[in-house]
Amino acid sequence: MTTDAANSNLFRDYIGAIFNGVKFTDVPINPKVRFDFILAFVIDYTTATEPPTPTNGQFNIFWQNSVLTADAVAAIKQSNPNVRVAVSLGGATVNNNPVFFNITSVDSWVDNAVSSLTAIVRQYHLDGIDIDYESFQADPATFAVCIGRLVTTLKRNGVIKFASIAPYDNADVQRHYQALWASYGSVIDYVNFQFYAYSASTTEAQYVGHFNDQIVNYPGGNILASFTTAPTTTSVTINVSLSACQTLQSQGKLYGIFIWAADHSRSQGFRYDTQAQALLANAAGY
Repeated sequence: MTTDAANSNLFRDYIGAIFNGVKFTDVPINPKVRFDFILAFVIDYTTATEPPTPTNGQFNIFWQNSVLTADAVAAIKQSNPNVRVAVSLGGATVNNNPVFFNITSVDSWVDNAVSSLTAIVRQYHLDGIDIDYESFQADPATFAVCIGRLVTTLKRNGVIKFASIAPYDNADVQRHYQALWASYGSVIDYVNFQFYAYSASTTEAQYVGHFNDQIVNYPGGNILASFTTAPTTTSVTINVSLSACQTLQSQGKLYGIFIWAADHSRSQGFRYDTQAQALLANAAGY
């Protein structure tokens, strides 16, 4: 459930989208944080066609499940009681083609999504889902009712314990996620806001300002700060992001941090993942 934002020790790392063999056990896990791995991605598309085509809620696995297996999920959770594992829905592209939220009808999409995700969550011992659609062929109200009903049903059925959304500052994206929040914010536990989508010239003060904007956009939400470890010259820098996180924590607003993505962090020795977790471990009461 959503609460008023405050400092906490939640750290989240996306993993599995780049297919570079990164394993759960590669990533340093600070025992003083709550740690969520988020598998990227499951997508309701099929690659049986070229280009890939939507499957109306029938989700297929697109993370590197030859490495990040069901046994690997069970093992990392058993050896680290502070770890949960979720899966993200959608993402930006499939085989370099854009992924659209695209439905045949609300009822059929929800039925298919509940059925296919329940099977995947149970097979892989998962704890939650993350919503990361970034392009839409449905209006905000339709998106809201589809995702809202999906999360509500999965929670009611005991399939998942938590859900998050992953918007960023694009007018169409925000319209869709704010419509979802307005109707179903009570069943969404975290807002994984993609602050790294802001430009590389973003200052620490601007980052904090953007964070405060999202407190207004997602009232009552547990909003996470974020940065990317991908090689990029267009995103907010990691140092600015971490400085902003320190400022937010000093203001009592740093609920958590997520990183895109462990796959990229591996080549850096997980330096920034480690720093972010150390910062969160300072949260009051931990």
